[in-house]
Order: sequence, then C-alpha cells, then structure tokens
Amino acid sequence: MNPLNYAILKHFTRVNEACAEDVIEALKSKYGKFKALNRKDIISALMTAEANGLIEETRFDLDPDGVLRIYYQAHEDGASTINKYIKD
Repeated sequence: MNPLNYAILKHFTRVNEACAEDVIEALKSKYGKFKALNRKDIISALMTAEANGLIEETRFDLDPDGVLRIYYQAHEDGASTINKYIKD
C-alpha cells in the first residue's frame, strides 16, 4: 500500500478532476482508518501538490451546505511526473 499522499496524487492521474470530498470518497475503502483522511488534511495535501506544480485548480463551487469546494486536475506534465515517481 502506498502512503496516503502518494494515493492522493495517483488519484488525479485516474480522473478528470476532483475536489477534497471526491478524494476522500475514492480512497476511504483503502485508507479509511488513516487519521489524515479528512477534509482539512486533504485540502492541505492538494494545496501542496498545486504549489509544487503537480496539479492545477480547474473550478470551484459551493456544496449544498454552502461549503467551498475547489476542484483540481493533474495537467499533462503533472500526471507524467506523478506516474514517473509513483508506481501502481
């Protein structure tokens, strides 16, 4: 099993875009017991990945409760870098 942050990055090579809630939903079956699998820590990981040039923001909206959701995607170079260093 890969570290959680690796799994988060790999998720973006398999989907067109995702927000923190999408990542949590996708990874909870395998990483559900990890303390860091929560909205705050996932958002922090996504912001770090964006700052490092691996993913980019695509859009944002509000969920039904009025909470901001920011969507990201792995652009071509980011996905290539992720796949180069993180194997399945």
